[in-house]
Amino acid sequence: MKSNLLIFTLGFFILPTFGWAQSAPDFRELLDSAMIRDSDLKMQITQNKLTDLDEHKLKDIFLPTLEVSGQVGYLNATARLTSPEINLAPFIRIPEGSFNNNLNVSGFSGIAKTDAKMLLYSGGKVKYLKKAIEEKKMSEDILLEKTKDEVVANISKAYDQLALIHQSKKVLDESKKRLDINRKTADKALGYGLITPYDHKKIELAQATLNAKVVEYEGKKELLLTQLYILTGIQKERLRMIEPVLSPVELLNPENGIEKRAEIRALEHGIVAADYKIKAERTWMIPKVQLMASAYYIGLYGSRIKTSENVIPAVPAIGYEGAKLDWRPTNINILPLFTAGVGFKWEIFDGREGKHAEETARIGKEVLMNQKEDALKKLTLNLANNQTNYDIATAQIALKSKEKELAKNALIQAEKEFRYGISKSSQLIEAESDLEVAELEYQNTIFNQRRAGIELMRSTQELDIAKLYQP
Repeated sequence: MKSNLLIFTLGFFILPTFGWAQSAPDFRELLDSAMIRDSDLKMQITQNKLTDLDEHKLKDIFLPTLEVSGQVGYLNATARLTSPEINLAPFIRIPEGSFNNNLNVSGFSGIAKTDAKMLLYSGGKVKYLKKAIEEKKMSEDILLEKTKDEVVANISKAYDQLALIHQSKKVLDESKKRLDINRKTADKALGYGLITPYDHKKIELAQATLNAKVVEYEGKKELLLTQLYILTGIQKERLRMIEPVLSPVELLNPENGIEKRAEIRALEHGIVAADYKIKAERTWMIPKVQLMASAYYIGLYGSRIKTSENVIPAVPAIGYEGAKLDWRPTNINILPLFTAGVGFKWEIFDGREGKHAEETARIGKEVLMNQKEDALKKLTLNLANNQTNYDIATAQIALKSKEKELAKNALIQAEKEFRYGISKSSQLIEAESDLEVAELEYQNTIFNQRRAGIELMRSTQELDIAKLYQP
């Protein structure tokens, strides 16, 4: 008894979970999965990270920098000392060059240096570049909207194709039912001699043709399921459970104009960014100010300092020959040697490099303005074309619905005439084929109308899946 109760309890919790896991995904789930997997979208998001990095680099430009450097080596330096003329007439006169000497310093040297710098004022360049990057980021975020709309359009097309295939299967199933009934009627008619074996074979051929179409349907469905699996990553077992229904999409006149298109808005932000870039390049003539501090250590080891001539003159009267300098100190150290202050850099003339950079930025803005003008023309034509296509596709639905109704009535009449032996099987099969074609064309017209509706919504950046798929 307890074991049965345990099984019942486990089943109560497990079965709902299993049923949920095997439920058919709705369009929103398909779309969310595709957004995560879409390669173009991921690539664009990754590329946009470079702009984020540029923004962080600008923020960090005012942070202090600290650099430590050092050098060890052998030093050998000679300085030529030439005494000037000393004329203290009438008391003393020493001609120029009387006490020329060479001072030589040699030994192993060591130098260490620490530099700290911090930018205080960039002439306004950093401020303008920061604003330019902000505009560029907004432009890139807007272009993501366009890429996302393309993902929606691709998933919607595959989903509606699956619905079209699903509806086609229903049409084929209805045709099969009718042919089975008519096959029984033809069997009886053949037994009574009301139709010829040739007419009876035509019914069999129609059934074989229908069976071939069913096989073709299965192949197309499997291809679409594979496509959806690649786009969304959702397993085919769940995708096979989808039973979508095609219905026309009803749209009012677009509320927005083409100015709301992502391309136009992105170009507008790009033009503003170009203006800031021009202002940034124009700051080449403004002085830049930075705070600087340095600390040095200088050491000389195993050194020798000597002169080529006497530094103490000879005194012949007392027999003193003079003395040269020959000093071998153990080491000489200068520590610390510290400097700090504010420095500036003012490029009064930079070989017109700043002017060229400013002109390049102006040309970049010109290019963007020309692109915007061209885009406005093309998108205006695109909107008019999509509106016309949608209106035509919507009108086609009423026409195809009427054709389907007429074909259905013609088949009913042909079936009656065939039962009473008034018409041949060829007329019945032709009427059956006409109805099948009319029903398939009607479903295909709805599919085309939905595609036209999506393109019309995309024309003004008003793509709304709520108008396409009810939750």
